[in-house]
Amino acid sequence: MLTTLLPGFVGTTLPEWLASRLRAGLGGVCVFGSNIVSPQQLRELTDAIYAANPQAMIAIDEEGGDVTRLHYADGSPLPGNALLGRIDDPDYTASVAARIGWDLRRTGFNLDFAPDADINSNPDNPVIGTRSFGTAPGAVAAQVAAWTRGIQSTGVAACSKHFPGHGDTAQDSHVSLPVVDRSLDELREREFVPFVAAIAAGTKTIMSSHILLPQLDADRPATLSRMILQDLLRDELGFGGVIVSDALDMAGASGDIGIPEAAVRALDAGCDLLCIGSETTAEDVDELERVILLAIEDGRLSAARVQDAADRILALADDLATDRGRAPIPVADSASDLMADDVKRVVAAFDVQDSARSILSHRNAALRLVRIETGTNVAVGLAPWGPNPEPAITGDHAGSPWQDATTVSPGSAVKLVPESDAVVIAVGRDIHRHDFARSTVDALRAEHPAVVVVDMGWPSDDRKYADIATFGASRLVGSALTTYLAGQTA
Repeated sequence: MLTTLLPGFVGTTLPEWLASRLRAGLGGVCVFGSNIVSPQQLRELTDAIYAANPQAMIAIDEEGGDVTRLHYADGSPLPGNALLGRIDDPDYTASVAARIGWDLRRTGFNLDFAPDADINSNPDNPVIGTRSFGTAPGAVAAQVAAWTRGIQSTGVAACSKHFPGHGDTAQDSHVSLPVVDRSLDELREREFVPFVAAIAAGTKTIMSSHILLPQLDADRPATLSRMILQDLLRDELGFGGVIVSDALDMAGASGDIGIPEAAVRALDAGCDLLCIGSETTAEDVDELERVILLAIEDGRLSAARVQDAADRILALADDLATDRGRAPIPVADSASDLMADDVKRVVAAFDVQDSARSILSHRNAALRLVRIETGTNVAVGLAPWGPNPEPAITGDHAGSPWQDATTVSPGSAVKLVPESDAVVIAVGRDIHRHDFARSTVDALRAEHPAVVVVDMGWPSDDRKYADIATFGASRLVGSALTTYLAGQTA
């Protein structure tokens, strides 16, 4: 059963306990931002994993945009899904996915836990948001298919997530068990549509979600539900690839039963490859093995089901090795030229209200930046976000628009005394979801005549706290925002 396990680990080099289990047939390793220092270190790490097990799956969450592991230290240089959905150019989406794929190939990965195929139908969603391509099923489906084709053209497996759809939730499955109370017909009309497109595009893997759908299975979250994974995903939608569990250390999967028992139930439900978590230890893997073997001996888990899962994983590893042989890594394109084009596309995709245009067009002044630190979810982590303090990097308006900057976090207040002609740019993420962030914006608007609020997350539908909505906060989007504002105030 080792082949079905995909643990993370602590550190930046391959520990011997993990190497020995890889030599014994462990399915692979999931790499997180905390495991990465540099491209050279990362390549040495993945080489060591393959040396221990040439058939290992080496996985990473590299969605582009706000969710990045390769660029965890400095932020992603690529647009995320929400912006790609707004740009609405499947060829461009495929090219972005291919750029991610080639970067992953260069650093040794063969499985990317992307794209996010969730439809962000709830603007209060705390964990999906800008990771989604949008709210319309058909448009999201077209983007998911393009992203899938793009990354798999590089010899890296895509993984559409989080089946059967995490977009209609107001809870984060990292810390609780979200409930999606929708009928099967409603799911077929909306949530399933992008996954159907991913399957048609040839996705090699699909990730389950730790959400409860009481109208389908009132007792088990999707990851642990045979009805959802086998009856729907396998039998109805016809998916024949590898089903990957979302991380089993998340509360939505193991909060009440523990990770080993969650692993048993996930395998029984139809998961093939089990993501364990980011800080797995040798003792954790030993306990997983013990509990899974005991479940087989007790008849709670079929040995044939575990063997089927292992066979699927090994077949995927062989399939990807063949794909990599057919797709040699190209010479990288000029990063500066690519970023200049990306910035133009991203700026054009911003949602700018007339009120913001009016304030910016009538001011010829430096800007006062107020960063509102609302925090983020576990998937995004602590990667840098927001507008860049350095000068704009493209266009005719190169130069820094910022006069100075202030940061506001929960429990703190902001008091500015700008010049009469200054513009206050208040920047946050998902501002409408946080009481202190809304209060900060309200106070700024009451005290200053020229305030432009920029939401770099997923804004509320009424745009009350989003004079400019960027639909992303990565390094690229920060550069695009800086460039845009420098041009408006020149």
